[in-house]
Amino acid sequence: MTDVTLYGIPNCDTVKKARRWLDEQGVPYRFHDFKKLGVPAERLEHWVATLGWEALVNRRGTTWRKLPAQEQARVVDAKSAQAALAAHPSLIKRPVVEAGAKLLVGFDEAAYATLK
Repeated sequence: MTDVTLYGIPNCDTVKKARRWLDEQGVPYRFHDFKKLGVPAERLEHWVATLGWEALVNRRGTTWRKLPAQEQARVVDAKSAQAALAAHPSLIKRPVVEAGAKLLVGFDEAAYATLK
């Protein structure tokens, strides 16, 4: 079985749902807490390159809404998004799951089923 790493924050409802599903399915994973461990720069760079910055920026969350309008307006491309996501890890759509070559964002049971 491929090593699975789930990145997120523990109090996020979607992260909780994803962790519960993985536990129920018996899929072993490592949890990387953005709040305690930060966001690894090389992983963030890989995610942006693989998924595109738009897929990673959570514009519906509280963190985005609390950002000043001028800071929101600066998020216009991969470089600016990566800087914002590194500075504010809670802006990252969660969870991010790495499993070998697979990279998933959010929780979709059908996509997660491919991790088994």
